[in-house]
Amino acid sequence: MTATSSPHTYTIKEAAALTGLPASTLRYYESVGVIAPVGRGETSMHRVYTDGDMNLLVGVACLAATGMSVSDMRRYVANGALGAAAADEQIQLLEERAERLAAEARLIKIRQQYVKIKIEFWRATAAGDDTEVARLTAAARDLAQKIKPVK
Repeated sequence: MTATSSPHTYTIKEAAALTGLPASTLRYYESVGVIAPVGRGETSMHRVYTDGDMNLLVGVACLAATGMSVSDMRRYVANGALGAAAADEQIQLLEERAERLAAEARLIKIRQQYVKIKIEFWRATAAGDDTEVARLTAAARDLAQKIKPVK
C-alpha cells in the first residue's frame, strides 16, 4: 500500500514568515489583484496557501524588495501567465526597474561620500585644523547639491 501525499498548505502566518511579507501585505496584494484570491479552508474559511501560491508570493516579495510599484507587480504577475507573448513587456518592466535601482545606487554612493566628508569635517574640527574645516565645508556643500531623491 502506498501512501499518497497531499499538497502542503500554509496559513497566512506561515506564508508571512516564509515570504517576509506581513500578513496585512498578503491580504492587500490579494485585494488589489497582485495575486489571485487565495483558497479558503472548508470549515474555518481562513486563507490557505498552496505550494503554488507560495512560489508566486516569493517572487512577488522579491519584486517588492526591488521597490517595484504595486501596479507594475500586478502587470508582471498577469503577464507571467501569458508566457512568451508577454516577454517584451516583462523585459521592459524589469529593465525600467534595473535603471531605477542603478540610479538609487548612484545616489547612495553620493550619500556615503557626504557622510565620509562630514566625519572628516568633525575630525578636523576636533583637531582645530581650520584650513581642513574650510576645505571640507566647501566639499560638503558641493556634494550636497548632488543629493536629491530619485523620482
